[in-house]
Amino acid sequence: MGITQMDYQLFQLVNDLGRTITVLNPLMRMFASYAEYVFYMGIVIYWFVRRQINRQMVAQSLISACVAFACSGIIGYFFYRDRPFVTHSVLQLIEHPANTSFPSDHATGAFVIAASIWMFRRKEGAVWLALAACIAFSRVWTGIHYPSDVVAGALLGIAAAVAVHRLFRRVSKAQNILNRVIQWYEIVECKIWRKKIVSK
Repeated sequence: MGITQMDYQLFQLVNDLGRTITVLNPLMRMFASYAEYVFYMGIVIYWFVRRQINRQMVAQSLISACVAFACSGIIGYFFYRDRPFVTHSVLQLIEHPANTSFPSDHATGAFVIAASIWMFRRKEGAVWLALAACIAFSRVWTGIHYPSDVVAGALLGIAAAVAVHRLFRRVSKAQNILNRVIQWYEIVECKIWRKKIVSK
C-alpha cells in the first residue's frame, strides 16, 4: 500500500467520524474555522502585558511565522495538491476554496505560535500545543485537509520556531537588533500613552 493510499484511508477514518459522532461536529467546525483567532488574541495579550520576556516571545513567534508561511507558500507552489473534497466524496462541514491543500496553513500558523510560546513558557506552551493539535485534527474531520497536510504544517511550524529561537540564542548580534527594535517600540509606546494622559 502506498503512502498516498494510507493517507487517504486515514483521512476517511477521521472524516467518517463526522457521520458517526455528529454531536462533535459543531465543536470541530469551531476549531477548524475560529480557533486560530484565539492564537491572535493570545499574541496580542502577551505583548501588551508589557514584560520583556513576553515581548521577546511574541517577536520571535511573529518572525517564525513569517519564515514558516514563506516556506509553506513555496512548498504549496511546487507541490500542489488538491483538497480532499475536490478529488473524493467527503463529508465537508465547512466552506473552503479549492486551493492547494499541502501543507496546511492553519496547522502551520497554530504550531509556529504554540511552539514559540513553549520555548519560553513550558506549561502554557503545552496548552497552546494541545489547542494547535485540535485545530489540525479538526481540519481533517471537517474534510478540508488530508492528515499529511496537517502533519507537514505542524512540523514546518515547529521547525521554524525552533530555528528562529536558536538563532537568537546563538547569534548575539541578531538578539541585540531585536532588543533595539523592542526598545524603540517601547519608547514610541510611552510617548503615545503620555500624550493620551495629557490630553485627558
